[in-house]
Amino acid sequence: MYVIMVYDVGVERVVKVLKTGRKYLTHVQNSLLEGELSPAQYKRLKFEVSRIIDDTHDTVMFYTLRSEEFLHKERLGIATKEPGEFL
Repeated sequence: MYVIMVYDVGVERVVKVLKTGRKYLTHVQNSLLEGELSPAQYKRLKFEVSRIIDDTHDTVMFYTLRSEEFLHKERLGIATKEPGEFL
């Protein structure tokens, strides 16, 4: 499945959430990661993130698609990184 993760968390948890997300997904832009995951990887990512965040103050959103082929993206402005691209 193709997963997009977007987060808005307290400054003291940003680095931990980002590092956890990067274990599974590509960091594309500030607070946005995406990539292809197996169902087991997706479940593990959600579990790890849930242990980091404060669910009374933080928000993490996951958008899932069957595959990247069903995703249409449009960008305005400069490109940062593309999923699968490691800089």
